[in-house]
Amino acid sequence: MKSIGFLLYICKKNPLTRIMAITKQYLKSKPVCKVTFSVPAEEAKKIKVIGTFNNWNEKNAVELKKFKNGNFRGSVDLEKDNSYEFRYLVDGIFKNDEQADSFKTNEFGSENGVLNL
Repeated sequence: MKSIGFLLYICKKNPLTRIMAITKQYLKSKPVCKVTFSVPAEEAKKIKVIGTFNNWNEKNAVELKKFKNGNFRGSVDLEKDNSYEFRYLVDGIFKNDEQADSFKTNEFGSENGVLNL
C-alpha cells in the first residue's frame, strides 16, 4: 500500500508522470474494436484525438470529455484487423500517448502513435 500512495504522491507533484491509457474492447457482434482513450490532464481545457481514422481532420476528431477528477475520456469504434496512426490535440498542441502499440515517423519529422487492432 505504501508504494501505491508514493506513486500517487509523485503523480500529483509531477503531472507529466501520469499514465495515459488506451483500452481496447473487441465486439463479438461486429468486426470493430471499441477504443477508449483516457488522459489525465487537469490543466487542459480541451483534448481531441485525431488520426488516420478521421483523415487527420480536426472537425471530425474524437473530443474527449473532461471529468471532475481532471481526467479526459472518450471512445471510438474502429474496424479491427487494421492499424491507425493518431495523436492527441491538447489545447491545440499535438501530444503522443506512451501507451501506443508503436510509433511511426510522420512527414513533419515527429512521430505518431500507432494502434494495432
